[in-house]
Amino acid sequence: MSEQKKRCFSHIAKLIREKRVNHPKNYSQSELSQMLGYKNGQFISNVERALCNVPLKMLPKVSQILDITPADLKSAMLEDHQQTLENYLNYSEEVTVTSYNTPSGSTSEEETSNTTTISQVPPAPLAAKAY
Repeated sequence: MSEQKKRCFSHIAKLIREKRVNHPKNYSQSELSQMLGYKNGQFISNVERALCNVPLKMLPKVSQILDITPADLKSAMLEDHQQTLENYLNYSEEVTVTSYNTPSGSTSEEETSNTTTISQVPPAPLAAKAY
């Protein structure tokens, strides 16, 4: 699962879209983006498609423009954060690692095998080849 797919912005996306479309002034994405200081509607488009979150510094302005209560914003963002945490914590491709322990005084024929299952961690960057 990619990093982007683990992040959840669906609750804030739904809230922003719903409030923008149902607002008495029926703001376009472009209008709302410009009111927030962005040059075009791409920012709100990305938010409403759950590709990104609203920056924290923009929350008071979004709340005021779209008449969203701070409690509703907080709730949506907390739900997204909770889902993101669940995505990260539940995502594990189990990898089996085998280690061999040689008890003191034993010979190599007496080696014992311990198998441990761990969560997969991102691979380390590849080292450059020395020529």
